[in-house]
Amino acid sequence: MILPIALGVFLVWYLYSSTTPEQRQEILTHIKNADPFWVVTSIIIGALSHISRAIRWNYLLEPLGYKPKLSNNLLIILTAYLANLGIPRSGEFLRATALTTYEKVPFEKGFGTIVTERVVDVIMLLLIICIALLLQTELILEFISESGLGIVGGLVILLVGILGLFISIKLIKKSKSALSIKIKDFLKSMLDGILSIFKMKHKWAFIFHTLFIWAAYIGMFWVIKFTILETTNLSLSALLVAFVGGAFAMTTTNGGFIAYPAAVSKSLEIFGISVVSGNAFGWIMWIAQTIMVIVFGAISFLLLPLLNRNR
Repeated sequence: MILPIALGVFLVWYLYSSTTPEQRQEILTHIKNADPFWVVTSIIIGALSHISRAIRWNYLLEPLGYKPKLSNNLLIILTAYLANLGIPRSGEFLRATALTTYEKVPFEKGFGTIVTERVVDVIMLLLIICIALLLQTELILEFISESGLGIVGGLVILLVGILGLFISIKLIKKSKSALSIKIKDFLKSMLDGILSIFKMKHKWAFIFHTLFIWAAYIGMFWVIKFTILETTNLSLSALLVAFVGGAFAMTTTNGGFIAYPAAVSKSLEIFGISVVSGNAFGWIMWIAQTIMVIVFGAISFLLLPLLNRNR
């Protein structure tokens, strides 16, 4: 809780100190002049991803003997996203609790499906990172070289990281401590959850919705490029790099406040986009997402108990 707030404060200072008053005024002008058509289009695409996530959730719950109403799934998910704006990751617990309250799904089972969802989402994000790296290999190697590390230094860091991960896994496997046993049980549960995807009745539908959700995430990011003249001609590979930067920022602060525009801006600088246009792009994207979460989340928060009065 303290770390995200501290990071947010640092980024506020960084953003303020790295731009001149004139640049900040230009960023504000870009935001005010953003074409509402593309902003609304981005929000609609985002809403479709939430509907798809609500459908996909039932594919995980069905093998456990539960099939909640799709409307409840959607309202619970949107309410959870609203909660995450206040307290990071609190939405996952809220989802499981609400599912227990309105659909009588035991908390641990509901939470298990949410963990499985998150693991699948991490795998998808890693896949997108790999694609972005492959598409921009030359630029990345040039960046590593200019940073003073060199290719050899970069490979050494990568190998040390892999070796450290391998050693950590070995130590956890051999350890008999209570913490190690809990970690092993947790990792085993996650692995079982992932493998259960391939045993479920609607596995291909689950995979389709997973691909659709992440295609929608990229799509809502893609259309925002048309709100800024300088980013209009950016390639998909360049936007994927910025998308990954923004995705990491969303996980480190409350709803990506300040961190998201800053991360997107720094990512776009690699491709020659100015600080002003990069920041404007990031802010417009963040505002569109946040408006969607606040409006739909607040409506869902009010509707959920009203539509389930008899539950």
